[in-house]
Amino acid sequence: MADAARLFLLVAVAAALAGRSDGAWCVCRSDLGDSALQKTLDYACGAGADCKPILQNGPCFAPDTVRAHCSYAVNSFYQRNNQNAQACVFSGTAVLSSTDPSGNGCTYPATSSAAATSNGGSPGVYSPPTMGPSALNDNSGVGVLPVAGVAAQLVILASSLMALCLSA
Repeated sequence: MADAARLFLLVAVAAALAGRSDGAWCVCRSDLGDSALQKTLDYACGAGADCKPILQNGPCFAPDTVRAHCSYAVNSFYQRNNQNAQACVFSGTAVLSSTDPSGNGCTYPATSSAAATSNGGSPGVYSPPTMGPSALNDNSGVGVLPVAGVAAQLVILASSLMALCLSA
């Protein structure tokens, strides 16, 4: 009976962790080409991200690279969607990070309230994972693999352990 209680506790912890995001920021993957990241940038800015700071003369325009602008845009979208991990999928072109990407006078929002625009803009609306840029159509030859979070892996592990205990 004690083993069943331990197993139940393990499953409960894994389920609680599954509701957490793996990081406080969403950033574009560093191993992808500009073509895939430009599609992601365009999608995020068109789907509710606050992209004004990455416009020319904006506080986050520098560095003027597709990767930097992409990361700012996907993070804004992610924060405006209350750090919903599904709002950082972007067809596998973005990942969650626990490292603050802010720098060079540019502060990346870390909460949904900080991601709201100063002119009273409203949070973006999350789109299902099947929508958005398709990095798989990128001609750069770079493959995009789904990135599984630690919480999802813990749930799978807990389920496997539970099956093993029940079969014994």
